[in-house]
Amino acid sequence: MMIIDAHSHVHDPVDAHVGLLDEAGVDRAVLFSTRPHPERAGDLASLRREMAILEEAIGGRVGSAEGHRRAWREWDAALAARPERFIGFLSVPLDLEPERIAATVEREVVGRGLHGIGELTPPPGRAAMIEPVLRAAADHGGLPVVVHGSAPTTAADVRTLSALAGRYPRVPLVVSQLGGTNWMEAVELVRDNSNMYLELSTANIVFAVRLAIKEIPDRTLFGSDAPYGDPVLARAMVERVTSPGEVRDRVLGGTIAELVGLA
Repeated sequence: MMIIDAHSHVHDPVDAHVGLLDEAGVDRAVLFSTRPHPERAGDLASLRREMAILEEAIGGRVGSAEGHRRAWREWDAALAARPERFIGFLSVPLDLEPERIAATVEREVVGRGLHGIGELTPPPGRAAMIEPVLRAAADHGGLPVVVHGSAPTTAADVRTLSALAGRYPRVPLVVSQLGGTNWMEAVELVRDNSNMYLELSTANIVFAVRLAIKEIPDRTLFGSDAPYGDPVLARAMVERVTSPGEVRDRVLGGTIAELVGLA
């Protein structure tokens, strides 16, 4: 069985990321681009600078064009350096007109043979901004779409994602980070929408992971959110709350492998 980390970001250096995957016994990882690099920080002051960039990104603020270009170059380089380890997902800008979003998905995702779209970070309270992306994903056979699920994503945003999933039933819609503090509602909404999935990274409550897997055994995904989380610890938590067998195998890689066409 292939073990796949369903949520990770570009590391500097890339070899450090591969080393973490090796240590965790992880075969491949879904790779998103990133502007912040907390793994570069050597002290609290430098970490604060990186986390300020993160706050800007997950708050849906655009940031500098050069910062985005640099992040995309790093992401491209990582995919090119280790294509056997990384599964590329592209984050599509949400502030574009719907026609440009559709063209970007066709050219940059489908045209490049990428596996999905994400991690999308709409501003809090504005999860509906992802609808043009879902429409474009549906037009190309149902590409999986990953949306940031932790703070500042709100409970209302999670409900909006659920409503959007109902409009685009061919699109696998993944809520990341177990929905953050809204995890109980996220579990309920994902459970009741057959094309929604819940990725389990950064959970700090063990029984939240246990309950999510119990309620949605075929649509929960092991992920680390590295470098913010650790693949070794994330995998250990899944294995702590599951028994060897089909459910554990699906969570640790089987389900995401199906979504990205590797199964």
